[in-house]
Amino acid sequence: MADERLRVVLGWHMHQPDYRDAQTGRFMAPWVYLHAIKDYADMAAHLEAAPGACAVVNFTPVLLDQLEDYARRIDVCLCEGRQIGGLLLDTLAQPVLALDEERRRAVVRACLRANRRRMIERFTPYRQLADIAAIALEHPGGFAYLDDAFVFDLLVWHNLAWLGESVRADRRAVALMEKARRFSRHDRGVLLELIRDVIADLPRRYRALAAQSRVELSITPYAHPLMPLLLDFASAREANAALPLPLAPGYPGGAERVRWHLAGAKAAHERHFGAPPEGCWPSEGALSEATLAALDAAGFAWTASSLTVLRNSLAQSDLGSDRLHRPYRLRDQGPVLFFRDDVLSDLIGFTYKDWAAGDAVGDLLRRLESIAAEPAAPGRVVGIVLDGENAWEHYPENGQAFLGELYARLAAHPRIELTTFARCLRDPAVPVPRLERLVAGSWVYGDLATWIGHADKNRAWDLLVEAKAAFDAGDAEAQRRAERQLGVCEGSDWFWWPGDWNPGVEIGEFERLFRVHLAGLYRLLQREVPEHLGQPFARGGVAAAEAAPTPMRPHR
Repeated sequence: MADERLRVVLGWHMHQPDYRDAQTGRFMAPWVYLHAIKDYADMAAHLEAAPGACAVVNFTPVLLDQLEDYARRIDVCLCEGRQIGGLLLDTLAQPVLALDEERRRAVVRACLRANRRRMIERFTPYRQLADIAAIALEHPGGFAYLDDAFVFDLLVWHNLAWLGESVRADRRAVALMEKARRFSRHDRGVLLELIRDVIADLPRRYRALAAQSRVELSITPYAHPLMPLLLDFASAREANAALPLPLAPGYPGGAERVRWHLAGAKAAHERHFGAPPEGCWPSEGALSEATLAALDAAGFAWTASSLTVLRNSLAQSDLGSDRLHRPYRLRDQGPVLFFRDDVLSDLIGFTYKDWAAGDAVGDLLRRLESIAAEPAAPGRVVGIVLDGENAWEHYPENGQAFLGELYARLAAHPRIELTTFARCLRDPAVPVPRLERLVAGSWVYGDLATWIGHADKNRAWDLLVEAKAAFDAGDAEAQRRAERQLGVCEGSDWFWWPGDWNPGVEIGEFERLFRVHLAGLYRLLQREVPEHLGQPFARGGVAAAEAAPTPMRPHR
């Protein structure tokens, strides 16, 4: 084993697409606030409790803006009684349950959307309520037996189960959980206050961690677009030559749109965190040579992707750590490129959830020790980068034991140095070799086929190209009014879900959201909404239990 310590970077990517209806402003799904009170809060707490640890935490601007909006809306609701603009929180705030049967059913169904094993069965009152609700939804006439008190109790427990472990220790949460049932209007108001306080305090907590050099805060292009595809559909064929492409030859004005997303990202980061970001985690870890040029022009010092992308770019599959665990620079120009270790990252994302925490961390450390022992020149960097929010509901207690032990044992390990990508840039002992070419790809299998190639995905791109043509035909005032909404429509999420391998229910949900966003764009342009946007275009999908796991299954 070399004398130097192996540099390891933990990176957590926090992202949700924009769920707000462009016309009404209502949140069409609750995942932003639910992940805020669970995962964003707990990740901050783990880092606050581990002074010897550090990590890179990446927030997307479209997520930060929604968090800010939630905190403001909940505060206005508590102070002035106005609606928040979301089904679950507005129902929680109601003095009495003023919902028709359809909306009551929607609330009850939404309250069952939690990990059954880790979140529902953990709490006996929630499990009992969920079991009754499931039976009532399945049997005609059964729903009539669910009175207002039942619906309110189920709603409160849904939110309590989504609280992170650090938040659940708050005296307000403790009191509610001890009461367990028959929650009053006052109780629901207390829960709303807790949710507001947690969300509102997140930027301050992460700013403080950054000021203490325990977190490097990085950013993603504003609305999480697939930059290589905005720039050139044909880039998808660099790693998959036979991939079918949309009917449109390309995305019109893609380079200008990429510049807009990057400029918006830097401005949002400075507004929320008070300092410019050094690095950009590209949406879905997707890079191409043209994307690197755009990142360089925007002034980013580093970016990152997947080791599979590096292998494709080096045109060798049997490379050892000496070649793989290094930063590179494309032809000695532009931002420094880091590449995450896909195996180690996916072990945390998908495998360790069913292991005892000590065994899981021990296995990861043994793998890192094995990497460190490989013959190699000094200056290697092992990146472990993954979704920072969706894995933990599959772990016991939101990954509390695993993450706590992970940070503690990595920070104390004599042969490992926890660091950040920005620190590596300034470390003279970390060389940056030349990379002759970069094959376009992402952190999902090293290619771009998760977002393009399938007939339904290609249809989604053609719908976006059609909407972009309407945007380009608008006058300057119309474009100013609709520009942000265009950015929302360019997000990668809308192209992820269509296909044969995702659950049919979730395909339908996200496909509908995409069509709602496109319709909102046309309305902001004061153009007639095309009739075909009223009809679903994605027909694929499997049952949830049959959906194949992918290296990164985002969001809900």
